[in-house]
Amino acid sequence: MKSLATKILPSALCLFCFALLLSFVSLVDVASINQLQAADEKKTEQQDLSFEKDIRPILRTHCMDCHGATETPEGGLDLRLVRLINKGGESGSAIDSGNPIESLLLIRIQEGEMPPGDHKVPQDEVDLIKAWLAAGSRTLRPEPEKIGPGLGVTLEERSFWSFQPIKRPTVPDKSTFSAEQQKQIRTPIDALVLNFVIQKNASSDKNGRDVFVFSADANRATLIKRVYFDLIGLPPAPEQMKKWLDDPSEEEAWFKKLVADVLASPHYGERWARHWLDVAGYADSEGYSVADTERLWAWKYRDWVIRAFNEDKPFDQFIIEQLAGDELAGPKKGEWTAEQIELLTATGFLRMSVDGTGSGANNPEGRNRVMGDTIKIIGTTLMGLSLQCAQCHDHRYDPIPQTDYYAIRAIFEPALDCNAWKVPNARRVTLYTDADRQKAAEIEKEAQVLIAEKAKKQKEYMHQALDIELKKYEEPLRTQLQEAYQAAKDKRTEEQKKILKKHPSINISPGTLYQYLPKKVEELKKIDAQVVKVRAKKPAEQFLRALVEAPNHVPKTRLFHRGDFLQPKQEVFPAGLTVTAPEDAFPVFEVNDESTLTTGRRLAFAKR
Repeated sequence: MKSLATKILPSALCLFCFALLLSFVSLVDVASINQLQAADEKKTEQQDLSFEKDIRPILRTHCMDCHGATETPEGGLDLRLVRLINKGGESGSAIDSGNPIESLLLIRIQEGEMPPGDHKVPQDEVDLIKAWLAAGSRTLRPEPEKIGPGLGVTLEERSFWSFQPIKRPTVPDKSTFSAEQQKQIRTPIDALVLNFVIQKNASSDKNGRDVFVFSADANRATLIKRVYFDLIGLPPAPEQMKKWLDDPSEEEAWFKKLVADVLASPHYGERWARHWLDVAGYADSEGYSVADTERLWAWKYRDWVIRAFNEDKPFDQFIIEQLAGDELAGPKKGEWTAEQIELLTATGFLRMSVDGTGSGANNPEGRNRVMGDTIKIIGTTLMGLSLQCAQCHDHRYDPIPQTDYYAIRAIFEPALDCNAWKVPNARRVTLYTDADRQKAAEIEKEAQVLIAEKAKKQKEYMHQALDIELKKYEEPLRTQLQEAYQAAKDKRTEEQKKILKKHPSINISPGTLYQYLPKKVEELKKIDAQVVKVRAKKPAEQFLRALVEAPNHVPKTRLFHRGDFLQPKQEVFPAGLTVTAPEDAFPVFEVNDESTLTTGRRLAFAKR
């Protein structure tokens, strides 16, 4: 007879196996369901693919330089619109909607023929084009009957987040948070941060307890160090640490006092100005060659930026003054005022690009490089865009047509005209006043008296030295040598030239005077030292490294074919970027503002 255990065991094993089987079946079912759901989602995504949103950016990056950006597309194939792709070029229609296998565009891309060269379209983008073709080559809206030159700017590009106006977020009410979270919300930023976390993740567990709360308050010592390092980049000195640790004020008032005190430090501007100076390309030398030319007055712009931070200059004014300070300052009437000097100093921002035109590169190529680098700095600092990439063709990634690049160039052309160029030192603005010049002239008169005294004594000593040397010769040679030496160089006879050449010791000069009268030479050196000392009293002449536009100078700007300054094409007028303006409202500026002596282009651009 079998035991009870023997009877139960098989039954238990059967149940276990059955349960395992059910679990396996369930897992298979779940996996199958997940696969089906994923497939459905992918299918939906593929059906939602559109030319404007998904395919045009790929073609713009890899293909439109040759098939859309140029006046005559290669092979007659224009890829800017689906109907133009359908129309095709010399090889016929480029796509077959619903049939990717027969689509010539996809075939050429897959076979590596398009684009030509080593650069290939990534596989994931190839798959996207294939899926779009399979789904019927969908567009989001009816395509225009006509299309202008170049790639233009699409609605999708215009809608990109970085081109949208900044909006102040709505601060959630405290009542929307739990009681524990409400205790830690002290500022609108706290509420925004906490609400963001709640939106992204569940902030409470299954028992309703808060999962996310802010960290506990830091102690005074920690807060003091944080404020000092964040605001001025330096640790607090021991006496400063003691001062704030011992302050008897309540916490909120204490912290406000601490922040205000550190913000008042001149080190605040020194620390935070560095970030702007970095993107502006600040440098104390021209950077063009190994024999790097020093920018002796660039530091004045550096100090201007530091002052702007310390004085809490409004950001819009900070930008306007750097772009068009000279136009705001106006012409010089008598002496430069303190305000004009500040405004001119600000334009040092536009003089930070590498400039080799003062050290061997004052040619069309060198001049255009300065202009190109200046536009690059403007794009990166003020727009967060690589404007320089649109110099030769429409930008491959950002919505910047080539015409936009030259429209921006036209804004700065009157001040940086390659055909009326000024080397760096010629652009300097002197700060010498009429009073400085008058005082310098008076001091120079004093120096000239000493110089005349030295000349008189030196002439006397030269005669004495000549006499010493002539005594070495007998007559009549002595008299012949004396007459030859004292004759004007341009009136000496051939015989006199020969005799002086034959007896070179007679050629007494200031440089050889020490051989005959060393003590007298020391007297002359003392006079030289006096001249240097007197001239040192002159007011030191200081300059500004600034950009100043010449009055009534209105040059024409032309688009360069493929960025080549030797191939100028059509004239381009000053304007802002198309993508930053409302559709069909190209942001054009006046070519020449009649209300000012300058064109007013940079000021209009800065205020836009």
